Amino acid sequence: MPTIPLHEVAHARTGDKGNRINISLIAYRAEDYDWLVEEVTEARVAAWFGHRQPAAVRRYLLPRLGAMNFVLDEVLDGGVNDSLNLDMHGKALSFHLLAMTVPARTAAAPPAR
Repeated sequence: MPTIPLHEVAHARTGDKGNRINISLIAYRAEDYDWLVEEVTEARVAAWFGHRQPAAVRRYLLPRLGAMNFVLDEVLDGGVNDSLNLDMHGKALSFHLLAMTVPARTAAAPPAR
């Protein structure tokens, strides 16, 4: 089955505080939102960030905005002030999420390109 990276159908915003990060994933097109909700689950995001060993991943749906917000705990090596791994904070992790692939939609409803 063909796949596409999330950055083709969505953009992201992020913030970090301490050892917690939140990443909002926002669909470019309203008609892609339900499909993204099905494909971008807490379990898939936890697996995608498995190398960071999140203690918990929670997803909050924001259907009126065509967005979802993921909160990942314990993924920042103690936080920006405690970590020697500064480039893995904030925006860098939102770009990592946008690199995740999802199954491409059927020909009847192609993703935005």
